[in-house]
Amino acid sequence: MFGIGLPELLVILVVALLIFGPSKLPEMARSLGRGMAEFRRASSDLRSSLIEAAEDKPEPPSAPSSTAAADPAEAQPAKGDPPNGGKEDPPSGG
Repeated sequence: MFGIGLPELLVILVVALLIFGPSKLPEMARSLGRGMAEFRRASSDLRSSLIEAAEDKPEPPSAPSSTAAADPAEAQPAKGDPPNGGKEDPPSGG
């Protein structure tokens, strides 16, 4: 774990005990443990989402359908047809 041996860990523990005191040390250890657990959970979620995104391959874009391009007369109204498809707008109440 980070290349820290037993002597270094004991020194860190003694310094923490001197700085925070015996009453605050369990609370500090608890919050440190919660923070580390949350960090592990977040990194695991990020790793799994990155792996999932790498495995998903985007689908190639589909070519335009040949039926819509083959019959342009249906796509555009005739010159004599009204633009609203033959429906009249209701009269405004005014």
